Amino acid sequence: MISLNRFSSTECHRLCHQVVDGLCGRDPPGRDPPAVLDHGGDAWSLGEWRELTQGLASLFRHTAGDDCSDEEVLAGLRDVSPGHGEAVLSVLRARREEIRQGLLQRTHLTSSSTLQDFDWQLKLALSSDKMSSLQTPLLTLRLDVREEGRLRPVAIEMSRDELHTLISSLEAANKVVLQLK
Repeated sequence: MISLNRFSSTECHRLCHQVVDGLCGRDPPGRDPPAVLDHGGDAWSLGEWRELTQGLASLFRHTAGDDCSDEEVLAGLRDVSPGHGEAVLSVLRARREEIRQGLLQRTHLTSSSTLQDFDWQLKLALSSDKMSSLQTPLLTLRLDVREEGRLRPVAIEMSRDELHTLISSLEAANKVVLQLK
């Protein structure tokens, strides 16, 4: 993010607020590089502008989501001048909770379905039309999923191996959710 040094501290502060606005669902910085900031004939390329804005957005997402300390943030900004690092840090301090709420809202928008209720039943399949002695435990899982205000029942029947796979997937998802908190 060395191109951040091409801004004055005031412009850097304003850009950081625009990037946070974009993370929170409001207007992000423009997609075109700012022609006004062409200092000393040094023109911005579209790639540099994208790299800078996406890098700042990633920095804000990571540092607010992981609740990084000021020292960790400044260590990530070692390539920028101290004045620019302080500008980024001041925006992060002021809007950390707003960034977190924006990230949570974006996560919630990924799926509008929520689990309302569930019920399970364990059965033992003794035989089938193909096998006279089966002796296989089966789990029937009934989920009541709320989608767009309507309740939709979902029924799943699983063998022992399928149940273990589901439990492993849910544990992995739980770890991800706990890391986001």
